[in-house]
Amino acid sequence: MSKISVQSLGTGNKEGFLTKCGGSIKTWKRRWFVLKGDVLFYFKTQKDANSTGTIQIEKDSVCKEEPEKNKKDRYYFSVSTSKRVFLIYSDTQADASSWVKQINERIDAKNGGGGSKPSSPEAAASPAASAPVDAGSKDAEPVAAAEAKSSSPGDSNAARSTPAKSVANASDVSARERISVAKETIPFLQDEQSKVLEFWQIWSESIPVFEELVAGTSVEFHVSTSADMKKLTWRTAGPQNVFIQKMVDFFWNVGAPESEIDRLNDVGALINPVKIGSWIDMSQKGGMDGGWYFPVDIPIKTAIEASDAGDPSRKVREWADKHSIATVLSVGRDMGAAPPRQTEVRFQLPGDTFEKQLAIAKDAYSAFSFPEIPDAAMAVLEKSNAVGLILSVVTSSDGFVRIGLQAPEPNEEAVQELAKCVGATHDSILKFQSSLSCNGPSFVEYQYLMEGFGYGVYKEGFDIQFVYHVGDETK
Repeated sequence: MSKISVQSLGTGNKEGFLTKCGGSIKTWKRRWFVLKGDVLFYFKTQKDANSTGTIQIEKDSVCKEEPEKNKKDRYYFSVSTSKRVFLIYSDTQADASSWVKQINERIDAKNGGGGSKPSSPEAAASPAASAPVDAGSKDAEPVAAAEAKSSSPGDSNAARSTPAKSVANASDVSARERISVAKETIPFLQDEQSKVLEFWQIWSESIPVFEELVAGTSVEFHVSTSADMKKLTWRTAGPQNVFIQKMVDFFWNVGAPESEIDRLNDVGALINPVKIGSWIDMSQKGGMDGGWYFPVDIPIKTAIEASDAGDPSRKVREWADKHSIATVLSVGRDMGAAPPRQTEVRFQLPGDTFEKQLAIAKDAYSAFSFPEIPDAAMAVLEKSNAVGLILSVVTSSDGFVRIGLQAPEPNEEAVQELAKCVGATHDSILKFQSSLSCNGPSFVEYQYLMEGFGYGVYKEGFDIQFVYHVGDETK
């Protein structure tokens, strides 16, 4: 069936654009549907050479309208087969009714004109959400908000390894509210006409609300800032089945290409993460980018498959094999409108001492041709003697993009000294972390962005990032 084109079908019984729910997780993809005989074909466009899939109409199939699900400009109907229930919507009530009528005529014909099988609660029920991510699309036209590529496909904070430095129940203000308060301390986010502010608002509105969680699940919130407060990364993650559709809606709203949404679907099906998340980057110069990440243990081979093929991903695999690193802490990817795509993998560095972990990190800097951490910053890192180092590596088809070495729980003296290393002041950092109700950063990242990947809006070269675990909302 996959080789059937729109053209080869000729004139169908009925054809037109509809939006279909994915099979495993309820995400939506707009497709061109053609009803031809007893088969409902669907394609990505009206001129596709290959069908994306088919729905085989059977004697026991049931097709009916689903008025209780209707929303503005979304008129739902379902088609059930022996394999599953397909939930679909049209932009108009008349069109939805017409599709139901046409499909029921085909069911009726298969039953010798005896009519279609009466619907039942079992037939009407949608299949339960299960493992693979099926990332969908929106029928609304994307709004091109992402004007510049980011320097990173995700905040390098290792979520699952984050020391508990956030203040619990700080004045009973939720983590969600605290990141909103913190936003008010960022000067370049105060202009109501700012596209960067609009980008932040679109992202924040995509985060599932507390009421959507089920008992025992949670949403986590993280934010990182450069020492000079000119670049920030915001992150949130939670249960796959709660997050996926709102994440995809966000990506479509900011102009992510469908090919990258499909890539999310493919990688999600491969990894099958129980937790997924979204992130956004922004800068004072107008940089905006966003993407997804899976904060779960992933075999290195599987994580590398999320990256674009080339020397960078090959070298990362060779370095990991050299040091017997079999898994990554997380994998993430940017969803920007223009290539090259960037993929981030994060590693918990092996070794039971700071010295052993630092030696492995230094070997990565050498293997990937990044400059060493400057002496002044290295002195602060060595003074910390912090076990639990994490390495973040960002690659693209054009080469290595960024490397970041994260050290846990820097004290106030270290924060002050590191801010000085990059010409920043300590006062603004204190104000920011106070707005987050955090005692201090969960991590400090010694970061280097390769020349050419700042795109005029992000600082290239060495920089310091302070990473905060703002908190979790648990139901």
